[in-house]
Amino acid sequence: MAEGAILKVQLRRQLQTRRAALSVAERMAAADAVADHVAEHAQFKLPGYVAGYWATRAELPLHTLQLRLRGDQVWCLPVVQADGGLMFGPWRQGDPLVSNRYGIPEPDLAASSLIAPQDLSLVLLPLLGVDRSGHRLGMGGGYYDRAFAFRRDRRPPPFLVGIAYACQAVPALPSDAWDVALDALATEHGLTHFDQN
Repeated sequence: MAEGAILKVQLRRQLQTRRAALSVAERMAAADAVADHVAEHAQFKLPGYVAGYWATRAELPLHTLQLRLRGDQVWCLPVVQADGGLMFGPWRQGDPLVSNRYGIPEPDLAASSLIAPQDLSLVLLPLLGVDRSGHRLGMGGGYYDRAFAFRRDRRPPPFLVGIAYACQAVPALPSDAWDVALDALATEHGLTHFDQN
């Protein structure tokens, strides 16, 4: 295993432990603060499809932010495809859900009702770690990097915002050629933009 890959495995363990150590009260307070920061951002005020995620393993929950959507915005959740790709399904509170292969709830929709990644206007991405350059460390499956590979050489849309607790930020992360950098990061402390030119 390459040195960068080994470092990523070690960082994932450390950052999962760090995130899991947060109390429920700290997580809920952070969720409210992140919702405030994202809701004020110009990208959140545009019409279109807004992709979030179903929080698991102590990820920062997005329910507060979902409640702030306007009538011309549609909340979507990731739907894992058989080929390992990601599509996104529109979802409102009370709509049917099914568990995917990882036990994560996703919208119970026909393939024809799913939204392609390039048709989203804003994407709120879960992460384990993020650095000062906007490099994101996920769980290691590469789903988001594959889904948004077209953003490596293209400006938004969709606008990619990492969602994290401030304790998940690190000075630097090892990166690979296939990694897709974030446009911004939202934590309980505020919203940071990254210059991805």
